[in-house]
Amino acid sequence: MQAVVLAAGKGTRLQPLTDDKPKALVEVDGRPIIEDVFDNLLAVGAKELIVVVGHLKEQLINRYGDAYRGIPITYAHQREQLGLAHAILQVESLVEDEFMLMLGDNVFRANLGDVVSRQREDRADAAFLVEQVPYDEASRYGVLDTNEYGEIVEVVEKPDEPPSNLVMTGFYTFTPAIFHACRLVQPSDRGEYELSDAIDLLIQSGRTIDAIRMEGWRVDVGYPADRDRAEAFLQGETVPPAEVSGRTVDAPEAEMD
Repeated sequence: MQAVVLAAGKGTRLQPLTDDKPKALVEVDGRPIIEDVFDNLLAVGAKELIVVVGHLKEQLINRYGDAYRGIPITYAHQREQLGLAHAILQVESLVEDEFMLMLGDNVFRANLGDVVSRQREDRADAAFLVEQVPYDEASRYGVLDTNEYGEIVEVVEKPDEPPSNLVMTGFYTFTPAIFHACRLVQPSDRGEYELSDAIDLLIQSGRTIDAIRMEGWRVDVGYPADRDRAEAFLQGETVPPAEVSGRTVDAPEAEMD
C-alpha cells in the first residue's frame, strides 16, 4: 500500500522551532518528526512514500532524496496551503489504489496496523484511527458519530454541540474515492478545504467508513509544549498536563514497539 504524508505546513504555532525549517523537520527526541512518521508507515507495510511538501520544501527534498531506508519517495508540491482536502488532491495522479494517509506532525505509538488490516478486508472505503476525548474538548476536533457496527455515519468539524466524544487522529486509509469527494468540497468558514467535509460527502454517498479505536498514544505536535510532551512519552517519563490543549494525558506504562 502506498503511504501519503502531508508535510507542507509552515508550523507558525511551533515558532521559534520553525523559524528556519519546515514543521516536519522539527526534532522530537533527537530526530525529525517526519522520520518517526516514515518509520511508522514502513512498519505497517508502506511500499512507497508520497510526501506533500510546500513551505521550505527544498530542505525536505535535499535531506531525504528519492528513498528512505530503501523505500522510494515521491514528492508532490502544494503551492498554497488551502487545507487537508486540497493537499490530498495534489497526490491524485500518483496514487494507484488504496493508500494510507498520515499527518506529518503526529507522533504515534498506536495500533496503526489495525487500520490497514481493516482496509484490506475490502469491506470499507476508508478506515480511521479514532481517539476518545472528554466531551468538553471534542469541539476542538473533527468529531465522529458511529453506528452499532462501528461504521462512521457523520463527521463534523469543530462542532458547537459534538454528537460524540470520538475524534479523528492523524492516520487514515482510503480508496481513490476520496479524491472525487475532495474535488466537491467547498471552502469552510476559515477559507480551507476541510478533509472532514470530504469524508462526510463519502458517507452521504453511501460509502462505508470504519472507526478503529486507538490503543496506545499519539501527540499532535502543534506547539513547542507538544514537542516536549512527545519527547517525555518517548523517553518513558511522566507527562504533565498539556498546557496548550488543556488535556491531561498520562504517560504510557511502557513504550510500544
